[in-house]
Amino acid sequence: MHVTHYNALLWDSGRAPVTVIEHGIPDPGYLYRGDWPRAGVVINEPVRRWRVSGTDLLPGFARAAPIDVFGMGGAGLPQKLGVDPADIWVFDDLPQRKMHAELARRRVYLHPFRCTSLGLSLLEAMMLGMPVAALATTETVEAVPPEAGVVSNRLDVLAEAVHGFVSDPLRARRAGRAARSAALARYSLARFHRDWDRVLGEVAR
Repeated sequence: MHVTHYNALLWDSGRAPVTVIEHGIPDPGYLYRGDWPRAGVVINEPVRRWRVSGTDLLPGFARAAPIDVFGMGGAGLPQKLGVDPADIWVFDDLPQRKMHAELARRRVYLHPFRCTSLGLSLLEAMMLGMPVAALATTETVEAVPPEAGVVSNRLDVLAEAVHGFVSDPLRARRAGRAARSAALARYSLARFHRDWDRVLGEVAR
């Protein structure tokens, strides 16, 4: 069993049957306000996970727009990155409900992960109604439709997207609504439960 087609592709042994049941997450609700002209990103342990999570890319994106980093273990991150603390704010280990509310105040969601099958924080941001700027790695290209944001492996393209969304609140809001619609259609808990019921019913026969 895999949660993404990317995982199924990379981990297929060629011997065992493979089934994909994509992620399903609770809907946090449409909370998007976008009143802070900053980019939000969620990275747990950004120093330890450095290149895997794309932490090393943040200074480049911070030149396009200020960045707010949410997650566990982010204390001292601006100093470790060698950037002005005004360019990268850290909100360390907020309770999830508070994090969602704060994240949704940011104008755009940045997803700089080089390697993760499909970050749940990306799906949560989409359900919050945030537009997305994301690396085109792993399963992200399947999760984020073109109308919901910009997905690319060109850092200049993503930096331009971040700046563009931060500079244009109406464009950001439109893309965020498309992101929410896409995430609800594909990654809802109802769909997740239906898929598991189907598979368990087949196995139990």
